[in-house]
Amino acid sequence: MYPAIALVELDSIAIGVRAGDAMVKRAPVEVAYAGTVHPGKYLVLVGGDVASVEEALAAGLAAGAEAVVDHVFLPGVHPDVLSTLRGVRGRVVGEALGVVETRTVAATVGAADRGVKGADVGLLEIRLADRLGGKAYCVFSGDVADVEAAVDLAVADLQHPENLVAKVVIPQFAEEMLSNLEAAPEFRQRISGGSG
Repeated sequence: MYPAIALVELDSIAIGVRAGDAMVKRAPVEVAYAGTVHPGKYLVLVGGDVASVEEALAAGLAAGAEAVVDHVFLPGVHPDVLSTLRGVRGRVVGEALGVVETRTVAATVGAADRGVKGADVGLLEIRLADRLGGKAYCVFSGDVADVEAAVDLAVADLQHPENLVAKVVIPQFAEEMLSNLEAAPEFRQRISGGSG
């Protein structure tokens, strides 16, 4: 995958486009993804070698200055973070679940990386902003002690601690709730059988 990623989260779409342009012009990144998320925020994610990603991030922060809501730089990003960002759901391991919910996408991506690197857990999912009022969350699974460690590590080094909404560890997660968690997360889709 990629040895490093950086994500810049902005509260202006126009300035976000400018920041993304500055990022890809500054350094030869291997991948660049950009787009809108709710509520009217813009995300720019780049990946590649550490030095290039660091340079691109600096350019994005400078170009987006007044509109930057949050950002994260992950040298040596965990492969599970990349796969869950791409929508690949991890598998449930162990009997406990841990959920970290933040006000920004960048905070959750960083939390997911710290948690899965620091404890023997599976990263089940990362949900980002859309249909969440701009918030994001990640879900860990494993043995109770490992999930507790992952959740604590995930939130320990938040760049902006005020972005933490909640952290929860649920030992012996109920099977009935697991089927809800693994299905479409929107309540209306759940009760209508998946039809919008």
